[in-house]
Amino acid sequence: MAYFKKVQRKVNGKWYPQGVTIGKPVQTKEVANRLADLSALSPGDCYSMLGNLGKVLGEFMNSGRTVKLDGVGTFYYTPNTQGQGVDTAEEVSAKQIVGTRVRFIPETTRSVNNQVTTRSLVSENTFWEELKLDSSASSSTGGEPGSGEDGSFG
Repeated sequence: MAYFKKVQRKVNGKWYPQGVTIGKPVQTKEVANRLADLSALSPGDCYSMLGNLGKVLGEFMNSGRTVKLDGVGTFYYTPNTQGQGVDTAEEVSAKQIVGTRVRFIPETTRSVNNQVTTRSLVSENTFWEELKLDSSASSSTGGEPGSGEDGSFG
C-alpha cells in the first residue's frame, strides 16, 4: 500500500495528494534476505553483491556509459553546471561543471501501440491510502512528519 497526504500548493492555492513514506528505510540486509528468498543465492551472497553494486555502477558511468539493469531501469550521469551558460560553443568547457548527478529511468514495457503498459518498481496493484496522523504522532517528531520537500516520514 502506498500513502499520501493532502498538501496545498502556495503557487496556486490548490490541493493535491503528495506521496509519503513511512518508517525507516529498508536496509541492504533486508533487501538481501528478500532476494535470497527469491533466488538460489544465500543472503550473504546477495548482501555482498548489493554492497558492491554502487561501486560497479559508478565505474561504468564514470567511463561514459549508461547502465541498464533488466527489471529495474537505466542509470546515467549528468553534469551540474554553474552560471548562466556561455555565448559560443568554443567557450564551453569542463570548468563549468561543478558536480555530478546520478539519473535513473525506471524500466518500462510498451504495447504494440507504443503505450506504456508496465513500469518496473511500480506494482500493477498499487493502492493509495491517505495517511492520517493523530496529534501525538506529529508532536513526537518535533514537527509535522513528512513536511520535507520529498514528503517522506522518518
